[in-house]
Amino acid sequence: MALDALDTGFALRLGGQTILTHGEGAPCFFVGRGVPHVHSKLGHFEVAQEVVERIALGHVEVADKVVRFAAAPGSPWLLEAAVAGDGDDAVIALKAIDPALNRLWLRVPADAGEHVWGGGEQFSYFDLRGRHFPLWSSEPGVGRDPASPLFRQVEAHRKGGGGSYAHTNYPQPTFVSSRRYALHVDSFAYAAFDFRERDYHEVEVWEIPARIELRARPRFAELVSALSDRFGRQPPLPEWLLKGAVIGLKDGDNSFARLKAYEDAGVAVSGLWCEDWVGLRITSFGNRLFWDWQWNAERYPELPARIAELRERGIRFLGYVNPYLAVDGPLYAEAATQGFMVMHPEKDEPYIIDFGEFDCGHVDFTNPAAAAWFADTIIGEKMIDFGLSGWMADFGEYLPVDVRLANGESGMTAHNRWPALWGEVNAKGIEGRGQTGEMMVFMRSGGAGVQGHCPMLWAGDQAVDFSRHDGIGTVICAALSAGMLGNAHHHSDCGGYTSLFDTTRDAELAMRWAEMSAFTSMMRTHEGNRPRQNMQYDDDPDLLAHFAKMTRIYAHLAPYLRRLSQQASETGLPVQRPLFLHFEDDAETYAIQTSYLLGPDLLVAPVIAAGKTEWTAYLPAGVEWVHVWSGQAYAGGGDVTVAAPFGQPPVFYRAGSADAALFEGIVSA
Repeated sequence: MALDALDTGFALRLGGQTILTHGEGAPCFFVGRGVPHVHSKLGHFEVAQEVVERIALGHVEVADKVVRFAAAPGSPWLLEAAVAGDGDDAVIALKAIDPALNRLWLRVPADAGEHVWGGGEQFSYFDLRGRHFPLWSSEPGVGRDPASPLFRQVEAHRKGGGGSYAHTNYPQPTFVSSRRYALHVDSFAYAAFDFRERDYHEVEVWEIPARIELRARPRFAELVSALSDRFGRQPPLPEWLLKGAVIGLKDGDNSFARLKAYEDAGVAVSGLWCEDWVGLRITSFGNRLFWDWQWNAERYPELPARIAELRERGIRFLGYVNPYLAVDGPLYAEAATQGFMVMHPEKDEPYIIDFGEFDCGHVDFTNPAAAAWFADTIIGEKMIDFGLSGWMADFGEYLPVDVRLANGESGMTAHNRWPALWGEVNAKGIEGRGQTGEMMVFMRSGGAGVQGHCPMLWAGDQAVDFSRHDGIGTVICAALSAGMLGNAHHHSDCGGYTSLFDTTRDAELAMRWAEMSAFTSMMRTHEGNRPRQNMQYDDDPDLLAHFAKMTRIYAHLAPYLRRLSQQASETGLPVQRPLFLHFEDDAETYAIQTSYLLGPDLLVAPVIAAGKTEWTAYLPAGVEWVHVWSGQAYAGGGDVTVAAPFGQPPVFYRAGSADAALFEGIVSA
């Protein structure tokens, strides 16, 4: 790292290249003041601001790696930046000399052909270049393309529910550049990345952040590992998970008979996931859960005995939890009595949130006693001690900004922090029972630091279709973007989740989704929000047979996944990898978001469009690739088109791979 003072500014260099510059007429920092305007409903947020002032910091003074900034010579100093470095890492510690300042803009030099990835978990665009990305945790919305019929239907039914390409459950102010550096803003305030300009990227933060962190490495894989060092790593996957699929059923006690039918059809099963173990609440949206996190004996009589029986067959039982408590449940009363709830800003009572036909309070995780109660009493006692081996740790995105928190923090910064706090509560509950690495917990929300607490991400509530911005293909983009920031394990609801209006799951989508899910860290089904209106995997014998084959492929790949999982815990490299992570000399791979590498040697190009019997995929240059199903070899460096009947998703392996025999065995799995 080098900070070079220049005649009219400075240059910060890392890894042999200039990362940040300031010169006359081209300042890198702007500061100012703004007033936020936030409106929320059912997890959807409208976030805007009134910019009171924005000041270009055109004058600098550099002394012993401390830079002071002013608008012009002779004007007051407004910002101080202390630069520290260790090898190819640098930290810029920021201090507002004027305490009234609450906005920062940073401009970073860009190249014309540069690619940029990250931003948390992104669903529409893996390469962020050319677009603006607000970074605020929210429901992604359904109908994220304003030109789509689904968007118009959702907006007509519930204004603000349609979302956009940039909405995400998991924003993170971190990006990785094809110039082989990473930038992270150490802040949970609202932020935005603007990659639309040719010559610079602009980062906007609604506070003066504590630090800007920069890392440079000669290889992309080393950058991913460095970010994983920073944010934390997941433990290896539980051994039991690799035996097959986790079957998601919410059919009460009848779920066990249906599971047996799956097994009888040849499905490789590792777990039964019954999110309705806590009971159901029927709403106009569909079947919702009763948000009180303990066994509902009416819906699941004799559940402890059922869980024991499953264990004897080598199958685990998984449940569901989220950070809210229904006001009509006993756990809410207990938490409220002890003062554990997020409070109303003006009244001495808990803040109540409308979740659509039922109300909930929010446990205040900034209160150490409340966080410990949730971790020990709910996660530890009512879930792990009861016999659960994992769960969906849902939500985390809904925290309003006008709340009163135990630690005095503003809701404007606590909002984006909340998913990481939620992940930490789950991790501490598991650690307290000595079960780290044995429980399989999966979350859809996230923020910086969730990597060290959450063993598995899931992609959230995709529409049950092939649409570009809502359907099956968004899962690949989500896995790749999150993986660049140290989230090693990712999966999705096999078959999708959200069914609205005339959008329903059919057998074709169910089969294509299963084909993709077989080549991920975890294979798990979900009946969706309207189970009876949508095709289920056990509705049709042919569909069930196809699904069984895909689960056996997942189980067949267990030795490979096991090594990738161990490698992830040691290096932070994701299981699903962008092609350029191993082929960075092939620039054609930089913007590909419709295929991925499963580890270094297996290339997966799922069919993510309807009505296709063949599929075209790009094979990276420099190696020979073998098509799994035909055994035909292809030279890398171009597109190939292969037959893609149901049951034969386009999958290729590197010729000469040490795992060639395992990959060849996929055909007969």
